[in-house]
Amino acid sequence: MRVGVVVLPEHRWSEARRIWREVEEMGFDHAWTYDHLSWRSLRDGPWFGAIPTLTAAAAVTERITLGTLVASPTFRHPVTWAKDVMTLDDVSGGRFVAGIGAGAGGHDTTALGGPELTAGQKQDRFREFVETADLLLRQPATTHRGTYYTAVDVRMEPGCVQRPRIPFALAATGPRGLALAAEHAQIWITNGDPRRFGQVPEAEGLDLVSRQQERLDEACAGLDRDPAELSRLINGSVVGDEPLASVDRFVDFAGRCAQRGFTDLVVHYPRRSAPFAADVRTLERIAAEALPVVRGFEKGAR
Repeated sequence: MRVGVVVLPEHRWSEARRIWREVEEMGFDHAWTYDHLSWRSLRDGPWFGAIPTLTAAAAVTERITLGTLVASPTFRHPVTWAKDVMTLDDVSGGRFVAGIGAGAGGHDTTALGGPELTAGQKQDRFREFVETADLLLRQPATTHRGTYYTAVDVRMEPGCVQRPRIPFALAATGPRGLALAAEHAQIWITNGDPRRFGQVPEAEGLDLVSRQQERLDEACAGLDRDPAELSRLINGSVVGDEPLASVDRFVDFAGRCAQRGFTDLVVHYPRRSAPFAADVRTLERIAAEALPVVRGFEKGAR
């Protein structure tokens, strides 16, 4: 099992530089940040752009994988986004993972004055964004005319460092999103119940993500894809009940996730206050004492 840390883009770079380097030096496998214009209860506080933050993080780290958790079509266009992440993949030396979701709406949508889409329209747009980005990142020239996006003879040279393209990590919980992940993703991401973000008791949340995995396996089977090809990442700070409360608590939760077939677990870098309040010293102890144990966990039978 691989373990990563989510660093919210709320710190000035003079401070954020230290945090990103610290996460790598602790030995974590991957590090992520949210891609929003603003976010929930932190809307009125500091909040920086995800792509510039990750590019800067790539420049001050050497080993750790970096990713968006997650970008969305809400305020992104696949042409400009693909150009940015191709560049980020180059700066990182092939250490970038493109986390993408359908978009939750809210302030990210209203900031650009766009209409609020129905759930079905969001899924249509999500599929078109992913399929268009897939084309852009795989080939040197792309033309696409769809319902939501147009790309006319767009050039993408020299292309991604990682071939055939940057890995896609798709966040999905419903049947259409899971089908899209089965078709295009290298990693599937879940936050549990998107309608009750971080408000579901752990036992209920783990049962829910297990059912999501079953539907994901069914979607893979429908495409004749081996479900084992698809890595599975769970946002432990959202689904779990204070996984950073202690080393033992973290190991116990990670084991529960491994038993349910997850290959990857992320937790949030501790904040001084909610959300994601915890002690950085406990994260340091987890890195030193728990990572060797957790990396020995194998996927359990789903």
